[in-house]
Amino acid sequence: MKSHRTDLRSIARRAMVERDLLPDFSSAAMAELSRIQTAATDSHANLRDLTGLLWASIDNDDSRDLDQLTVAELRPDRSVKILVAIADVDALVKKDSALDGHAKHNTTSVYTSGDMFPMLPEKLSTDLTSLGEGQDRLAIVVEMTIAEDGVVRSSTLFRALVHNHAKLAYNGVAAWLAGEAPAPERVTAVSGLDAQLRLQDQVAQRLKVRRHQQGALSLETIEARAVFDGELLTDLRVEQKNRAKELIEDFMIAANQATVSYLRGKGVPSFRRILRSPERWLRIVEVAARWGEPLPPEPDASALEGFLVKRRKADPLTFPDLSLAIVKLIGRGEYVLDQSKDGAPEHFGLAVRGYTHSTAPNRRFPDLITQRLVKAALAGAPTPYKPEELKYLAGHCTEKEDDAEKVERRLRKSAAALLLESRIGQRFDAIVTGASESGTWVRLLEPPVEGRVVTGTSGLDVGDKVRVELISTDVERGYIDFVRV
Repeated sequence: MKSHRTDLRSIARRAMVERDLLPDFSSAAMAELSRIQTAATDSHANLRDLTGLLWASIDNDDSRDLDQLTVAELRPDRSVKILVAIADVDALVKKDSALDGHAKHNTTSVYTSGDMFPMLPEKLSTDLTSLGEGQDRLAIVVEMTIAEDGVVRSSTLFRALVHNHAKLAYNGVAAWLAGEAPAPERVTAVSGLDAQLRLQDQVAQRLKVRRHQQGALSLETIEARAVFDGELLTDLRVEQKNRAKELIEDFMIAANQATVSYLRGKGVPSFRRILRSPERWLRIVEVAARWGEPLPPEPDASALEGFLVKRRKADPLTFPDLSLAIVKLIGRGEYVLDQSKDGAPEHFGLAVRGYTHSTAPNRRFPDLITQRLVKAALAGAPTPYKPEELKYLAGHCTEKEDDAEKVERRLRKSAAALLLESRIGQRFDAIVTGASESGTWVRLLEPPVEGRVVTGTSGLDVGDKVRVELISTDVERGYIDFVRV
């Protein structure tokens, strides 16, 4: 019996090697791992015991690498104190160890339809450094006081011991918050958790409104996950945004900003995540003009957000395709070393100055770097990374993130090729997602598959709608070829 899963796993491993990503841990790393038998403990006087708070995690249904917990406390003045607990991965994964070396090389976990390649061994990322339900774990806590208008009045960071009282899933929590389903069993089983989550949802909405008032972009791209029946690939299912995902996203954005603010206050160089002002802004202006929406000649996030909001309301079904085109034209995020004191540089898409990645240290190396900088600052200890090292790592992490994304994209295409290999000669509606000297790329509206247009590309640019015919697929290489019709 043919096994699509096995085929995709083999392709994934080869793709990792081709991009100089390590699919396996070294013998030195595994030997190091064998000596780690229990979760980290600490009796430091500055460690706060917050295990009694009503912490809970919200993540994907199948997630076991739980990086963060959240809890909220309503204050007398109607402001809300939000606490975000981030797993203290550094407590077990020390700088320059063999395990750290693997994480430093790959810089991220790689998620493909064939296999998942964790940045850290699952014994750590899904157990000993994960904020698993029912477990006491060390954490870095970001504490923020948020006013009724969504303004973060104050923030600080500290170390604490925390306890996850409920492992929750996005879809179940989102359906309940939206009034479409009863509360998940774990919500009803923990006294007070329902009110706790509704309070968190209210605050997240305030944060979101505030960010978008400041020009944060309402982008919504299509992410398809492979669906298997046993070993056979049967579908590509689009992952939809929902209220619970947005709740966590809004808290993580705020926590990342607060982390930068803390490091800046301590005079510590930091690892920033930025998205530069778009180089292809004039093409974005052209795309907006098709819908009669004038944009200024210079990059303006607020004006672009206004256009995106209008299009989402006018045509929610095709909005993700427009959004994807805008994402491509804006360009990629990157990591930089920043030693300034004013929060620069900025993140164009989020409309914030001074932003980092800090909330996923089990699966992103930049977050582990930031965690080490924070712990040193909290302890008043020397910075564990020299500026030259941070500068190198910023470029390295940006490069390897790109490599990881290419592996994930390759496997999405291999999975898509499996689904389409019996549909040669069929025609589809598509949107142009890439146009350069290297080729022209389109995404089908249904199924959500991307491929290359090999003939008839003249005059096509990102954001154009086009009719294409499927002429060939290559599962091994992840090639899907179309001609314009």
